[in-house]
Amino acid sequence: MAPTSPQILFRFGVYEADANTGELRKSGVRLRLQEQPFQVLLMLLERPGELVTREEIRQRLWPADTFVDFDHSLNTVINKLRETLGDSASNPRFVETLARRGYRFLAPVERIPAGAVPAATPAGNVQPPASAGSKMTRVEPRPAEKTTAAPAAVPQNAAATSVLTQADEVPAVARRHVRVLFFLIQLMYLCFYIAALARLAQVQDLLQRALQHHEWLIVILIASAAIGIPVRLYLIAAVAFDVRGLTGKFRTLFPVLFPLDELWALSPFLLTPQIGLGLALAASAALIYVPFSERTLLLMGDRHATESRM
Repeated sequence: MAPTSPQILFRFGVYEADANTGELRKSGVRLRLQEQPFQVLLMLLERPGELVTREEIRQRLWPADTFVDFDHSLNTVINKLRETLGDSASNPRFVETLARRGYRFLAPVERIPAGAVPAATPAGNVQPPASAGSKMTRVEPRPAEKTTAAPAAVPQNAAATSVLTQADEVPAVARRHVRVLFFLIQLMYLCFYIAALARLAQVQDLLQRALQHHEWLIVILIASAAIGIPVRLYLIAAVAFDVRGLTGKFRTLFPVLFPLDELWALSPFLLTPQIGLGLALAASAALIYVPFSERTLLLMGDRHATESRM
């Protein structure tokens, strides 16, 4: 089915979608958005406040003779659209999920015939008046009863998405598996802290033989363990009782936990006399990756929750 309204600009908030050129702009700045998410956006903008069913989207994006994992592909398309708009399924401003039925556009939309007004100017500038005889129609979304939106991963900032794994790049894993693995990781760190403090005298003797000025390392060890123990107990309790929004809470703690975990990734070297340098190096390399694996685990659980409700 060919896209409709080929000569129309759609404006919502600081965004403007040009159905003719296939461009999405924010305050006059062009955003990168792939063709399929843009087509879904057009379908929603053409009918603000109305349900756009999953079947309608399938017919627009994938013809009948196209073989594709529809649920996975549609979820990926919607996630990319929300990420570009800075939107969230758990607290939508633009795209609302109607579980297992489709999607609805929430914000007011202006339909502007192409050529009626110049392109949107950057935020803060005054928009010039439309030319005489131009026609502008403001379409308000129809009131509808509130529907619970399916949770989705909170969009990440541009710096994070350029380096770290994104929610639509990981497989969906049942939350019970994610919770067990995440719980075991927190328990592992808690055991590290307690064991190091319990054997502090032996650790001090080992550092004293290896280094001349070891006192500052002992201070760092004690301070980091004192910080890490309550944080790990909090995360253990959160995952044990399946606290909602754990992914967001972990992201908030991540800037603190990351340097702490990377510091404790060196702890296997304290066991070098018992396990040897090679095994200590291998264990340390594995522990360096653990903070990233914690984050990825939580994203997998969120992905499973999202897909199971769509």
